[in-house]
Amino acid sequence: MPTTRDQIVDAADQLFYEQGFEHTSFAHIADAVRISRGNFYYHFKTKDEILDAVIAARMERTRQMLAQWAQQGDTPQARIAAFIDILARNRDKIMRHGCPVGTLCAEMAKLGHAAGQEGANQILALFGDWLARQFGQMGHRKPQARALALHLLARSQGVATLTNAFQDPAFVRHEVAQMHAWLAQQGAEPGPPATTNTPPSRRKA
Repeated sequence: MPTTRDQIVDAADQLFYEQGFEHTSFAHIADAVRISRGNFYYHFKTKDEILDAVIAARMERTRQMLAQWAQQGDTPQARIAAFIDILARNRDKIMRHGCPVGTLCAEMAKLGHAAGQEGANQILALFGDWLARQFGQMGHRKPQARALALHLLARSQGVATLTNAFQDPAFVRHEVAQMHAWLAQQGAEPGPPATTNTPPSRRKA
Protein backbone atom coordinates (compact mmCIF):
# COMPACT_ATOMS: atom_id res chain seq x y z
CA MET A 1 0.00 0.00 0.00
CA PRO A 2 1.47 3.41 -0.95
CA THR A 3 2.68 5.54 1.93
CA THR A 4 1.48 9.13 2.39
CA ARG A 5 4.81 10.33 1.02
CA ASP A 6 4.36 8.17 -2.09
CA GLN A 7 0.86 9.56 -2.58
CA ILE A 8 2.17 13.13 -2.34
CA VAL A 9 4.88 12.41 -4.94
CA ASP A 10 2.40 10.72 -7.29
CA ALA A 11 -0.06 13.61 -7.01
CA ALA A 12 2.68 16.20 -7.49
CA ASP A 13 4.00 14.30 -10.51
CA GLN A 14 0.57 14.34 -12.13
CA LEU A 15 -0.07 18.01 -11.33
CA PHE A 16 3.38 19.14 -12.49
CA TYR A 17 2.68 17.39 -15.80
CA GLU A 18 -0.86 18.65 -16.26
CA GLN A 19 -0.57 22.24 -15.06
CA GLY A 20 3.15 22.85 -14.66
CA PHE A 21 5.52 23.14 -11.72
CA GLU A 22 5.13 26.90 -11.40
CA HIS A 23 1.32 26.78 -11.26
CA THR A 24 1.10 23.90 -8.79
CA SER A 25 0.95 24.91 -5.13
CA PHE A 26 1.24 22.99 -1.88
CA ALA A 27 -2.50 23.44 -1.51
CA HIS A 28 -3.17 21.79 -4.90
CA ILE A 29 -1.11 18.76 -3.95
CA ALA A 30 -2.52 18.50 -0.43
CA ASP A 31 -6.07 18.70 -1.78
CA ALA A 32 -5.33 15.98 -4.35
CA VAL A 33 -4.01 13.66 -1.64
CA ARG A 34 -6.68 14.81 0.85
CA ILE A 35 -4.32 15.41 3.74
CA SER A 36 -3.88 18.31 6.16
CA ARG A 37 -1.21 20.95 5.70
CA GLY A 38 0.52 19.73 8.83
CA ASN A 39 0.77 16.18 7.50
CA PHE A 40 2.00 17.55 4.19
CA TYR A 41 4.79 19.62 5.74
CA TYR A 42 5.88 16.63 7.80
CA HIS A 43 7.04 14.98 4.56
CA PHE A 44 8.13 17.99 2.46
CA LYS A 45 9.22 21.41 3.61
CA THR A 46 9.77 23.04 0.22
CA LYS A 47 8.49 22.72 -3.31
CA ASP A 48 12.00 21.95 -4.54
CA GLU A 49 12.08 18.90 -2.25
CA ILE A 50 8.92 17.65 -3.96
CA LEU A 51 10.43 18.35 -7.39
CA ASP A 52 13.51 16.31 -6.49
CA ALA A 53 11.28 13.43 -5.38
CA VAL A 54 9.18 13.64 -8.55
CA ILE A 55 12.28 13.55 -10.77
CA ALA A 56 13.68 10.60 -8.80
CA ALA A 57 10.36 8.76 -9.21
CA ARG A 58 10.33 9.45 -12.97
CA MET A 59 13.91 8.22 -13.25
CA GLU A 60 13.02 4.98 -11.50
CA ARG A 61 9.94 4.44 -13.69
CA THR A 62 12.04 5.09 -16.78
CA ARG A 63 14.65 2.55 -15.69
CA GLN A 64 11.92 -0.03 -15.08
CA MET A 65 10.37 0.67 -18.49
CA LEU A 66 13.72 0.33 -20.26
CA ALA A 67 14.38 -2.93 -18.41
CA GLN A 68 10.98 -4.22 -19.49
CA TRP A 69 11.68 -3.33 -23.13
CA ALA A 70 15.04 -5.11 -22.85
CA GLN A 71 13.33 -8.27 -21.61
CA GLN A 72 10.51 -8.22 -24.16
CA GLY A 73 12.52 -7.24 -27.24
CA ASP A 74 14.39 -10.11 -28.88
CA THR A 75 16.48 -7.75 -31.01
CA PRO A 76 17.82 -4.21 -30.58
CA GLN A 77 15.53 -3.12 -33.42
CA ALA A 78 12.52 -4.45 -31.52
CA ARG A 79 13.62 -2.62 -28.39
CA ILE A 80 14.09 0.67 -30.27
CA ALA A 81 10.66 0.13 -31.84
CA ALA A 82 9.17 -0.02 -28.33
CA PHE A 83 10.65 3.43 -27.68
CA ILE A 84 9.10 4.77 -30.89
CA ASP A 85 5.71 3.28 -30.06
CA ILE A 86 5.52 5.16 -26.76
CA LEU A 87 4.32 8.15 -28.79
CA ALA A 88 1.35 6.17 -30.08
CA ARG A 89 0.57 4.60 -26.70
CA ASN A 90 0.58 7.97 -24.94
CA ARG A 91 -0.93 9.94 -27.83
CA ASP A 92 -3.95 11.29 -25.94
CA LYS A 93 -1.89 12.49 -22.96
CA ILE A 94 0.69 14.05 -25.28
CA MET A 95 -2.05 15.84 -27.20
CA ARG A 96 -3.33 17.38 -23.95
CA HIS A 97 -0.12 18.12 -22.10
CA GLY A 98 2.92 17.32 -24.24
CA CYS A 99 5.78 15.00 -23.34
CA PRO A 100 6.20 14.69 -19.55
CA VAL A 101 9.98 14.93 -19.75
CA GLY A 102 10.21 17.52 -22.51
CA THR A 103 7.71 19.88 -20.91
CA LEU A 104 9.48 19.66 -17.55
CA CYS A 105 12.86 20.39 -19.16
CA ALA A 106 11.41 23.38 -20.99
CA GLU A 107 9.72 24.78 -17.88
CA MET A 108 12.82 24.39 -15.73
CA ALA A 109 14.88 26.22 -18.35
CA LYS A 110 12.28 28.99 -18.58
CA LEU A 111 12.26 29.42 -14.80
CA GLY A 112 16.04 29.35 -14.61
CA HIS A 113 15.76 26.44 -12.20
CA ALA A 114 19.22 24.93 -12.72
CA ALA A 115 18.83 21.98 -10.35
CA GLY A 116 15.43 21.05 -11.76
CA GLN A 117 16.66 21.37 -15.33
CA GLU A 118 19.65 19.16 -14.59
CA GLY A 119 17.41 16.53 -13.04
CA ALA A 120 14.95 16.57 -15.93
CA ASN A 121 17.81 16.40 -18.43
CA GLN A 122 19.07 13.27 -16.70
CA ILE A 123 15.86 11.49 -17.71
CA LEU A 124 16.42 12.43 -21.35
CA ALA A 125 20.04 11.30 -21.00
CA LEU A 126 18.83 7.96 -19.67
CA PHE A 127 16.81 7.43 -22.86
CA GLY A 128 19.72 8.64 -25.01
CA ASP A 129 22.25 6.29 -23.41
CA TRP A 130 19.87 3.35 -23.68
CA LEU A 131 19.14 4.03 -27.36
CA ALA A 132 22.87 4.37 -28.08
CA ARG A 133 23.45 0.91 -26.59
CA GLN A 134 20.74 -0.55 -28.81
CA PHE A 135 22.24 0.99 -31.94
CA GLY A 136 25.62 -0.29 -30.79
CA GLN A 137 24.20 -3.79 -30.57
CA MET A 138 22.97 -3.37 -34.14
CA GLY A 139 26.61 -3.07 -35.18
CA HIS A 140 27.16 0.68 -35.21
CA ARG A 141 30.40 2.02 -33.78
CA LYS A 142 30.09 4.22 -30.72
CA PRO A 143 30.08 7.70 -32.35
CA GLN A 144 27.49 6.71 -34.96
CA ALA A 145 25.38 4.83 -32.42
CA ARG A 146 25.32 7.95 -30.25
CA ALA A 147 24.42 10.16 -33.21
CA LEU A 148 21.55 7.87 -34.24
CA ALA A 149 20.27 7.76 -30.65
CA LEU A 150 20.23 11.55 -30.33
CA HIS A 151 18.60 11.92 -33.74
CA LEU A 152 15.76 9.59 -32.75
CA LEU A 153 15.40 11.20 -29.32
CA ALA A 154 15.27 14.67 -30.89
CA ARG A 155 12.72 13.55 -33.46
CA SER A 156 10.46 11.97 -30.85
CA GLN A 157 10.58 15.16 -28.78
CA GLY A 158 9.73 17.21 -31.86
CA VAL A 159 6.81 14.95 -32.70
CA ALA A 160 5.51 15.25 -29.12
CA THR A 161 5.72 19.06 -29.28
CA LEU A 162 3.88 19.26 -32.61
CA THR A 163 1.32 16.69 -31.49
CA ASN A 164 0.47 18.94 -28.57
CA ALA A 165 0.29 21.94 -30.92
CA PHE A 166 -1.64 20.37 -33.81
CA GLN A 167 -3.98 18.12 -31.80
CA ASP A 168 -4.03 15.76 -34.77
CA PRO A 169 -4.00 11.97 -34.13
CA ALA A 170 -3.25 11.32 -37.81
CA PHE A 171 -0.02 13.29 -37.46
CA VAL A 172 1.14 10.97 -34.67
CA ARG A 173 0.34 7.84 -36.69
CA HIS A 174 2.18 9.21 -39.73
CA GLU A 175 5.28 10.22 -37.78
CA VAL A 176 5.46 6.93 -35.86
CA ALA A 177 5.25 5.03 -39.16
CA GLN A 178 8.00 7.23 -40.61
CA MET A 179 10.26 6.56 -37.63
CA HIS A 180 9.71 2.81 -37.96
CA ALA A 181 10.62 3.06 -41.66
CA TRP A 182 13.76 5.02 -40.75
CA LEU A 183 14.71 2.41 -38.16
CA ALA A 184 14.37 -0.38 -40.74
CA GLN A 185 16.97 1.40 -42.88
CA GLN A 186 19.58 1.62 -40.13
CA GLY A 187 21.76 -1.38 -40.81
CA ALA A 188 25.16 -1.87 -39.27
CA GLU A 189 27.97 0.38 -40.37
CA PRO A 190 30.29 -1.10 -42.97
CA GLY A 191 33.44 -2.30 -41.32
CA PRO A 192 36.95 -1.29 -42.37
CA PRO A 193 38.16 -2.89 -45.61
CA ALA A 194 39.64 -6.30 -45.08
CA THR A 195 43.40 -6.50 -45.33
CA THR A 196 45.34 -9.45 -46.57
CA ASN A 197 48.97 -10.15 -45.88
CA THR A 198 50.33 -10.97 -49.32
CA PRO A 199 53.86 -12.28 -49.17
CA PRO A 200 56.33 -10.36 -51.33
CA SER A 201 57.21 -11.87 -54.69
CA ARG A 202 60.30 -13.95 -54.62
CA ARG A 203 63.17 -12.69 -56.66
CA LYS A 204 64.47 -14.91 -59.34
CA ALA A 205 67.88 -16.29 -58.59
